[in-house]
Amino acid sequence: MQHIALGNAAIQPTKPVVTGSFTTITFTYTAGHPIDDTGYVKIVFRSMGDFGTPQFEDSAAPNYCSIQTTGDCRIEPRWDPKGNTRPWGRSLFLKVVGGFLNKGEKIVIVFGDTSGGSPGWQMQTFCEDTFEFKTLVDPIATYEFKELPESPTLRIVPGKPARAVCIAPSQVMVNESFTYHLKLEDKWGNPTNRPARLAHPGFSKEGVYTLMAEDEKTGLSAQSNPIDVLTKATPLHPYWADFHGQTEETVGSNAIEDYFTFARDYGLLDISGHQGNDFQVTDEFWAKINEVTKTFYEPGIFVTFPGYEWSGNTPLGGDRNIYFTSEGGEISRSCTDLLPGKYSVYQNSPTATELFENLKKQQGPMAFAFAHVGGRYADITMHDPEIELAVEVHSAWGTFEWLVEDALRQGYRIGIVANSDGHKCRPGASYPGASKFGSLGGLTCVLANKLDRQNIVKALQARHFYATTGNRCLVDVKLVTSDGRSAILGDVIPAGTGTPRLQVRVVGSAPIESVEVRNGLETVEVLRPYSDKDLGSRVKVVWSGAKVRGRDRKVAWDGGLCVQGNAILDLTPINFWNANEPPEKVESHRVTWKSITTGGVVGVILTLENPSAGSLQIETLQRRVECAIDSIGLEPKVWECGGLKKKIEVSRLPERQRSCEFSFTLPLTQLHKGDNPIYIRMTQDDGHMAWTSPIYLV
Repeated sequence: MQHIALGNAAIQPTKPVVTGSFTTITFTYTAGHPIDDTGYVKIVFRSMGDFGTPQFEDSAAPNYCSIQTTGDCRIEPRWDPKGNTRPWGRSLFLKVVGGFLNKGEKIVIVFGDTSGGSPGWQMQTFCEDTFEFKTLVDPIATYEFKELPESPTLRIVPGKPARAVCIAPSQVMVNESFTYHLKLEDKWGNPTNRPARLAHPGFSKEGVYTLMAEDEKTGLSAQSNPIDVLTKATPLHPYWADFHGQTEETVGSNAIEDYFTFARDYGLLDISGHQGNDFQVTDEFWAKINEVTKTFYEPGIFVTFPGYEWSGNTPLGGDRNIYFTSEGGEISRSCTDLLPGKYSVYQNSPTATELFENLKKQQGPMAFAFAHVGGRYADITMHDPEIELAVEVHSAWGTFEWLVEDALRQGYRIGIVANSDGHKCRPGASYPGASKFGSLGGLTCVLANKLDRQNIVKALQARHFYATTGNRCLVDVKLVTSDGRSAILGDVIPAGTGTPRLQVRVVGSAPIESVEVRNGLETVEVLRPYSDKDLGSRVKVVWSGAKVRGRDRKVAWDGGLCVQGNAILDLTPINFWNANEPPEKVESHRVTWKSITTGGVVGVILTLENPSAGSLQIETLQRRVECAIDSIGLEPKVWECGGLKKKIEVSRLPERQRSCEFSFTLPLTQLHKGDNPIYIRMTQDDGHMAWTSPIYLV
């Protein structure tokens, strides 16, 4: 067999680099075998890296890179975001032209060359021990790339603490001591240390409480999520889950052991699952997934589920998250495209229908599934109620209420979950960074008797869970019939005679803006914990929606707003997760922003000098709108912008900060024959939302 000396690559400096910082890295390739005219060196990076795109035109702009060679040739660079086989898609092609690169000659690239005024190359926003400059060579100019035996790597570390996060149990008993945690994060959401364990002696009276915790060294403080303190134990306890994310063995970052360690120790989750794209999960990695989930499973402490993401194209069924109740299940892939030799000992399932059939035939542990919207969105017309328990309404990819509506339109009885599908190895705290992910990753609150696999699966089968956009709110929904029977979220209950009543209690992680009660595709009523007389000088402006259902869903909303005949005293961002691009108050009457949505909501809250004077003008890439400020009230003004529920909304908020609790009882009078899927969507002032699994009133 012919052996070609491919040369070697090195970087300087090799010291760790801070997440999201601007840096300068000198990459040097030294040729082994000569590289012919029109041959290449190619440097590839992980597809999920959200570092700045290298550019070679403007020496004063961010991410400028310069190239030199010691060979008698010139080097033509070309950047291609999908120039290599996943997960190494982000590719820099360096074409040798006008000569050749002889053995021992070099190509030198300065990533982030600051000599012309550039601030440098912006590093990715998440931590990674081995950020790799994977190097391949086409020495014979055949476009047949060969990978170097070893490529240089860089360690990416968190920045300085920028905020504190306090996480406490959602439910405890009166006089029960408990542990809560304070963690510090950099501006991109990376933990800067291991969360501090704090002891609390317990509360002497029932009620809802929060805790304040402060880090003495930095002075950063945070308020905890709400804690429900009970005098009498309830049969179901809230447990927090992020069922869905990937690691470097497929298309994410860091190792699967790092993933579950983060979920348990940094995300502070009770439940977690791993979901690698099936066509990248080798038989060996499938065995590793089972081994790792077994190792991390600790009843009463941390529940794990082995699984994978079935990743068929949408016409074949679209993304499905597959889990097994214990280790030993057989993976059944959509295809084997990226497996070595495209071979597996396991049977494929080319469609979702075949997948469900094959999962039910297995003799091992039981399988269950969630419908998911990722790169390929689920076609919910392919469904099996024995296997598919829920649809995912929210993830780091965005918010997808249309998937819930698709399922309800089909007459399915499904639950509603939210997870992260994070690719940055931060389950439970999956910030989107500076890339194509448009939202903070979601969470699912599972209401179960105990924290073990058997009871969590029982709760999932009963649809006893609700979804959030990443916050840990408390939601209690109960339906009571006229003859005294009752049901909670997920249950099926006959309506009987008389008028059933819906009892709702929500405690937000921030003040509650509204609770929308829905019956399937219909809105029954929108309730708010305040009225017109409470409104004041705070105006909420939000924009939301997606372009399409698939990968091209991202919508750009760059623009701004101005008030005429008034002034803006204060500005509060809503869901501006990119730390590089917060909204900016440039004058007393004007705000500018760069913003995207992928189905979710982004916006600002304005505090005005005068609650009623002047007008508000909003101009974005999607639409320009204007209204008189005194016309803004309790009910949002809505301007549709086409696409998939793209819209701009403006409403008025109460003058003062309010309680985060809201309870009401609503008679359900407008029922129809068959299933009435009764569920709620809760919205907070800060943009966070929660959805309950429907109660099916028949």
